Amino acid sequence: MTENENTNNGTRRPWAGYIVTGLVAAFLLMDSVVKFIQPAGIEENVLPLGYTMEQMIPVGIILLVGLAIYLIPQTSVLGAILLTGYLGGAVATHFRVGSPLFTHMLFPVYIGILVWLGLFLREPRLRSIVPFRR
Repeated sequence: MTENENTNNGTRRPWAGYIVTGLVAAFLLMDSVVKFIQPAGIEENVLPLGYTMEQMIPVGIILLVGLAIYLIPQTSVLGAILLTGYLGGAVATHFRVGSPLFTHMLFPVYIGILVWLGLFLREPRLRSIVPFRR
């Protein structure tokens, strides 16, 4: 790899991370807002999971706090850890009620992968400790 290719890769990687982070943040923000405004028909999705509509406000607050911590550069790793825990709870909920594997149960896993991918691409210190080798 030439020096010019190395430089381009070094400047593209953080931007790719910001794009992935932005997309994930937009999705999670939308998800938390839906928990607050509770549009008509949301009960059809929430009640079969074993939650009440009143429980959605605290769940939305938890998601919003984790997302805010993730978006602050100094606390982004802590935010990614908190979001991973939140998404793990979503996986457990879908597992408990017997939701379809690839569309419902693993969807939070896909989001979690994107959370960490965005952070990995934009945070050089994280890249230095993750065990990927060239």
